[in-house]
Amino acid sequence: MRSFDEIFEIAANRHGGPDALKAKLSTPKSPAELAAMPDDRWLSTITKCVFQAGFNWKVIENKWDGFETAFDGFDVGRCAFIDDEKFDALLQDKRIVRNGTKIAAVRDNAAFLLELRQEGGAGQVLGSWSSTDFVGLLAMLAKRGSRLGGASAQFAMRFAGRDSFMLSQDVTARLIAEGVLDKPATSKKAMTAVQEAFNIWMDQSGRSLTEISRVLALSL
Repeated sequence: MRSFDEIFEIAANRHGGPDALKAKLSTPKSPAELAAMPDDRWLSTITKCVFQAGFNWKVIENKWDGFETAFDGFDVGRCAFIDDEKFDALLQDKRIVRNGTKIAAVRDNAAFLLELRQEGGAGQVLGSWSSTDFVGLLAMLAKRGSRLGGASAQFAMRFAGRDSFMLSQDVTARLIAEGVLDKPATSKKAMTAVQEAFNIWMDQSGRSLTEISRVLALSL
């Protein structure tokens, strides 16, 4: 496995040099900023990623104002207690994508966020989870959330601004090239190997998961 500096150099050579590469990187929000993020914004972000999965992202983006209105601004209390009448109305609501399973996921994920209030709040729990155990956070989201397995949880955490890696096609290809993986990560063993590699690169570089993930993607 190459050092982070070696991979950074590969990416820099492909993208106009170190300064040009650095300009393409973004840093995650701080734990304090994430702790202050209202529950409705967490639910909004999670919901967008759930609906985008397997669907045209542009369609979801163009309808998003309608989603915000239809789901009462993603008020967690209201969404957690969507009754049959409201659910049936949403199934007929042309402002949103009328997918019953994903509409149900909004209700389930709102209930999940209410549970996190008993543990300090979504922003505190999700925002302060150690980056050295990001795979543990993904496993928790897959277990306790709805439709938050795999890429959906990764996208949700990235779009919320929390430190995260994204196992995109390019990132996966770099991990395979470095001998971390031999195929896309689907098992607990493979995810552990990914986390261990990212932890080494964080130690070497002092950079976040978000930055390292982006550098890996740009190295291909």
